[in-house]
Amino acid sequence: MSSDPNSQNDDNQRSRRRGPGGGNVGSWFWLALVGAVLFLVFFGNNLQGRGSIAYSQFLEALGKADEAAKIAKVVYRDETRLEVSLHKGKDGKEQSLEFSDGKKSNSRFEVRLPQKDEKLLARLQELSAGGKITIVQEEDPLAGIGTLIMFFLPAIVILALFFFVLPRMRDPLGGGFLSNYIRSPARKYEKGKTRITFEDVAGMENAKSELREIVDFLKSPEKFTRLGATVPKGVLLFGSPGTGKTLLAKAVAGEAGVPFYSINGSEFIQMFVGVGASRVRDMFKTAKENAPCILFIDEIDAVGRMRGAGVGGGSDEREQTLNQILSEMDGFQPSETVIVMAATNRPDVLDSALLRPGRFDRHITVERPTWQGRLAILKVHTRNKPLADDVNLELIARKMVGMTGADLRNLANEAALLATREGKDRLHMADFERAADRVLIGPKREEVLTGDDKKRIANHEAGHALVTWLMPGADRPQKVSIIPRGQSLGVTITVPDEDRFHHGRDQFERELVMTLGGRAADVLVYSQPYAGAESDLRKATRRARMMVAHWGMSDRVGPMAFRTGEEHVFLGKEIHEARDFSEGMALVIDEEVSRILRDADQKAFGLLQSNRNLLDAFVEELTQREEMSRPEIEDVLVKAGWVGTPSPNLEASAV
Repeated sequence: MSSDPNSQNDDNQRSRRRGPGGGNVGSWFWLALVGAVLFLVFFGNNLQGRGSIAYSQFLEALGKADEAAKIAKVVYRDETRLEVSLHKGKDGKEQSLEFSDGKKSNSRFEVRLPQKDEKLLARLQELSAGGKITIVQEEDPLAGIGTLIMFFLPAIVILALFFFVLPRMRDPLGGGFLSNYIRSPARKYEKGKTRITFEDVAGMENAKSELREIVDFLKSPEKFTRLGATVPKGVLLFGSPGTGKTLLAKAVAGEAGVPFYSINGSEFIQMFVGVGASRVRDMFKTAKENAPCILFIDEIDAVGRMRGAGVGGGSDEREQTLNQILSEMDGFQPSETVIVMAATNRPDVLDSALLRPGRFDRHITVERPTWQGRLAILKVHTRNKPLADDVNLELIARKMVGMTGADLRNLANEAALLATREGKDRLHMADFERAADRVLIGPKREEVLTGDDKKRIANHEAGHALVTWLMPGADRPQKVSIIPRGQSLGVTITVPDEDRFHHGRDQFERELVMTLGGRAADVLVYSQPYAGAESDLRKATRRARMMVAHWGMSDRVGPMAFRTGEEHVFLGKEIHEARDFSEGMALVIDEEVSRILRDADQKAFGLLQSNRNLLDAFVEELTQREEMSRPEIEDVLVKAGWVGTPSPNLEASAV
């Protein structure tokens, strides 16, 4: 597996969105209109002289010697308008003219003359001759612009209503500067040097073999059409998160050398009604124009959930988007080489119309990798990392049971980060082991435990580990730690020696005994249970109820499965599911769950009680070391007198 290539937008699609000439007429119009209004606001205020007074008030001020002395400059703009500026006061502050009605003027103001007043001009000339007032006559370069704007602005607004606003009322998002809102946000990944192929996808051989037929169709469709065969229109990939579904879809496009359009299901759902359907139409239109290509919808369960169930009705925006997807997939012609691929980790909530033949008619399960697949994935993610000679990737792959490709990539990255912090030149096996602890059980917490608390935690974890060790057929612990990590004060990591895909009742019963081993050790040593076993009890109760009510593992209840209301209503199921069993059966289920848990608790207590010497030696050693691996646990138990089958040597099998 490798990192995804850099995404690039489709140039043709971007130019189509901008419109002819690289711009949008509506956008330019509104920009010009806003500019005209801003011009009017700012320059219009300048033309008005930053305030004005009445002609009579100005005559009153000229008639008073003390008020007239405040006038510094008079500018003639035309025969009917004056701009007046006042002297600053002795303290440097701006002055104002005071009138008999109590009002005051600004320090700079405008006076509108009703007509040409010879007496006023003579009075101003008199004051100017005395050197008290400066009179200047200037032509206004912006004269009349404000008037023209005020005259034409209503006409511009009316034209805008007819030519731009009213046509948009039929489809508010159908054009103009909002037109991009309904465009598909699908990202196009161009083919190039960074394209992904099946060689970059480690493991998953079953899934890749299913997808090779899609690649062959995209490369040479005539090979299929000559015999009347049609390739599936849609391919649905489902599996646990992090298993590489998106990477597989990109690898199909990389192998075929065709464009790859990717979109997330949640990107269809927006605030406005109809936007999701419009985006679906635009997405399929773009795909058809660029055929052959791959159209990939990630997390399709965001829009593809069952219709008519859960929250929302037939007018729900999500359901309208799903209806449009169904309609577009029906519109594909046999000659159109567009493959729709989708990914989800919840195929059980998808609408049946989406899964029927003719739409997503090929379903491919992307499973968690086996240890061989994990080894191949680790080799991919460590090929650019310098490894020391003691690193055994096969041993790491065997120990990391259940990890997906994303988990293994994170493991390799954490190991590189830890080595970098210590200034190492290479990654050592110890770095991978510490990275595994960090990924599986969390980083260390800075907590200092007292001696009594430390011993109680050691006793609890030793109970888990020893019970597992002593039970025949159980998976022996890989590591036991009493160092606080994440949300736990201690942890016992149990890893099976091989991958298992089919579990029986005996396996679950052993797991219940191991889960309750910590509580049994508390009761045995301290004669009371502790609240720290809450998570163990919750896990054991859930497992026992699944055994009784879902898996038919109770002889008293029999081979029956019951609905217990565990489905979330927002995942597309019914809001209220009627219980399909009686109160009497509910009592029987509760009694069986209690019996199974009590039997597991008694078995754990009995194993620890009969091997108290092993428990005490284990607790003492764990308290001192704080962390113990499987070989160290075995050494301590052998010294304490344990005689049994030696633990399988993973290191030897991984050579």
